[in-house]
Amino acid sequence: MYLEHAQDVLGQWLAWRKAGAVALVVVTATEGGAVRAPGALMAVSTTGESCGYVSGGCIDTDVAHHARQALRSGRFECLRYGNGSPFIDLPLPCGGAIEVCVLPDAEAGVLRACHDRLAARQPVTLTLLPSGDLGLGHMAVTNALSFQYTPRLRLRIAGRGADSLALARLAMASGIETELQLCDSVETQSAQRLGVDQITQLTVPSTLPAMDDDPWTAFLLAFHDVGWEEPLLAQALTGPAFYIGAIGSKTTHARRCETLRVASIAERQIGRIRGPVGLIPSMREASMLAVSILAEIVEAYQCKVRPTFASR
Repeated sequence: MYLEHAQDVLGQWLAWRKAGAVALVVVTATEGGAVRAPGALMAVSTTGESCGYVSGGCIDTDVAHHARQALRSGRFECLRYGNGSPFIDLPLPCGGAIEVCVLPDAEAGVLRACHDRLAARQPVTLTLLPSGDLGLGHMAVTNALSFQYTPRLRLRIAGRGADSLALARLAMASGIETELQLCDSVETQSAQRLGVDQITQLTVPSTLPAMDDDPWTAFLLAFHDVGWEEPLLAQALTGPAFYIGAIGSKTTHARRCETLRVASIAERQIGRIRGPVGLIPSMREASMLAVSILAEIVEAYQCKVRPTFASR
């Protein structure tokens, strides 16, 4: 199963745990050009099902094999692949090394609490003790390893037209929770046909829906309508979204910023707005613009939540 965010892997671990023991694999260290960072998770059930991954595919099957062995023996195990590994038949093409720990009987209460924090859009720290036990938060224990997990990227799009629909479709295909705010019933029907399940109806610019952005939310204004621009951007600027962007040319963006200044929005706040948006300038097709914008959003998200790892 293709899962990668800690919330998703832990959710599957908890689901499988209802039927029996499940091994949890944690990447504890990497050297060189590793695909996954320390803290990456993988779950392996007694039936051999697995979710999550710890490499680009070069060692995952062997890790799952060791996880099933650990489930049978009940023993906590640490493995090293690549440079300095006893598994000489499994070299890493990148030339580095990956270390993982296999926990055959991790504490369900700790993992549930970790999962629930992430599901509630709160960051959480998971600590692996030398004994193989797990704890929440940083723990002052020698040789303990702590991994910080942050909520998944969320995207809120307010707009109309092909740009909004193309970006929503691409984001959802990438596994990103997406809310689409629309003011046109025909476009609402189009979004529903595309499978967008979080659609908020916009009625008039003077009465906007309540905002629930958090520090892991990106907001994109995709209106080509002056009447909607100021209230939607002003609202977004009152929140903690890590990314605020608006579709349009350099001239449009300059005019938009001046309108916000006249509305007494602080210059520091106006400076948070990205425009023109996208890593590739002047995209003229909605599908390609969506790729360009999403790439910029993902880059900003990675800069904000780059995984942190600490040892004692």
